[in-house]
Amino acid sequence: MPELSQRRRLLVLAICCMSLLIVSLDNTVLNVALPAMERDLHAGTSGLQWTIDAYTLVLASLLMLAGSTADRIGRRKVFLAGLVVFSFGSLLCSLAPDLEWLVVARMVQAVGGSMLNPVAMSIITNTFTDPRERARAIGVWGGVVGISMAAGPLIGGLLVESVGWRSIFWVNLPVGLAALLLTLRYVPESRAPKARRPDPVGQLLVIALFGSLTYAIIEAPEAGLGTSLPFAAVALAALLGLLRYEPRRDEPLIDLRFFRSAPFSGATVIAVSAFAALGGFLFLSTLYLQNVRGLDALHAGLWMLPMALPTFLCAPLAGRLVGSRGPRVPLFIAGLAMTASGVLFAAFDAETSDSTLFLGYVLFGIGFGFVNAPITNTAVSGMPRTQAGVAAAVASTSRQLGQTLGVAVIGAVLAAGIGASSYRETFVSAAVPGWWILAGCGAVVLVVGLVSSGAWARGTAARTAERLAAPEVREQVGASGG
Repeated sequence: MPELSQRRRLLVLAICCMSLLIVSLDNTVLNVALPAMERDLHAGTSGLQWTIDAYTLVLASLLMLAGSTADRIGRRKVFLAGLVVFSFGSLLCSLAPDLEWLVVARMVQAVGGSMLNPVAMSIITNTFTDPRERARAIGVWGGVVGISMAAGPLIGGLLVESVGWRSIFWVNLPVGLAALLLTLRYVPESRAPKARRPDPVGQLLVIALFGSLTYAIIEAPEAGLGTSLPFAAVALAALLGLLRYEPRRDEPLIDLRFFRSAPFSGATVIAVSAFAALGGFLFLSTLYLQNVRGLDALHAGLWMLPMALPTFLCAPLAGRLVGSRGPRVPLFIAGLAMTASGVLFAAFDAETSDSTLFLGYVLFGIGFGFVNAPITNTAVSGMPRTQAGVAAAVASTSRQLGQTLGVAVIGAVLAAGIGASSYRETFVSAAVPGWWILAGCGAVVLVVGLVSSGAWARGTAARTAERLAAPEVREQVGASGG
């Protein structure tokens, strides 16, 4: 891709951020609308989980395929296709007559979403080649998540109260159209010099792993172990199949050599943990504020601001810290704040008091604001630029898988704790194990962040980058010699 001017690079960054905005807004807006959907569509806890997880599950399953396809046939082409499919899926969601149709429409949305974020991150990585400039760009990218978290609950609450829950999906349509037109005009095409071959077996194994694992977790409280255990067995078999099959391929869907880099492996674990905490946090908070405290969607959205605003403010700061001092400090702050928030709810029933509820939300917002930039930067830094799409897609997959598992696990724990009782009677006590799980996720971010950002970890990253680049260097030497 030719070198672009500073103005053009910033414009490309803004267009890519628009795609992140509609995907992130979709998640935060949807959480506020869950109780309205529950009433209108007569859905239980597992039904609410599926409205979220049908999307994140398909997204996680297809992200790596989208990343490798974009590297092969062109990132701009795949990005444009993603905008069209995501917008069409949003329209279908707004027209869904029942829960089953809504879940299917969410899956259509996810097919489009899988072509947006990892491909946009790959476009950014190839547009901003200077490491410090790239870190700052990724900080802006992370700040968009904060914007969506701040605006999403308010926009969603206002729309749900004034028009109805279906209108939350209309927000995506004008933004998607604007991003489509701007991409056609300003985003240049780019692709990897060497095309990667498709890996249909690996793709099917990934779908089987994620789908079976999520189904087993969500349905266990209602269907019982007799129904969920076979799906857990399928998930285990798919995982073993991936570990055995992928290393034998020259161009696998998941290049397991990436995980020899401690920073890359650490970023993957941190992404799963942090986004599991986010998914569980939003799920518990939404149901508590509306179904226990009895707030309407708009006031529940206002109560989410103490979490959303720190995320918005801290994300660019995290990007600058990563650019100047590396990922260790942001990850330390993120892990400490998220753990403290989880403990506050789990051990001190923070939701029962306005002041402690406010503090718990602020702490989680700070933690999540600091965690996103180091994940992305660590995932793509040190990797050959020809593999940028796949590396970014693995990081994005880890985020979506984490959010999927967070909603599935926390929802299952909550459903088991509440049983046949009402939310108002048992929610606080039933949510305690879930809050401890979220505190554990924060502790994982803290510990793994420290371990994977030291001198030893950087050495493993350098050795892994050499191994990954060596075949490319040999091919270039052979081509020039021929």
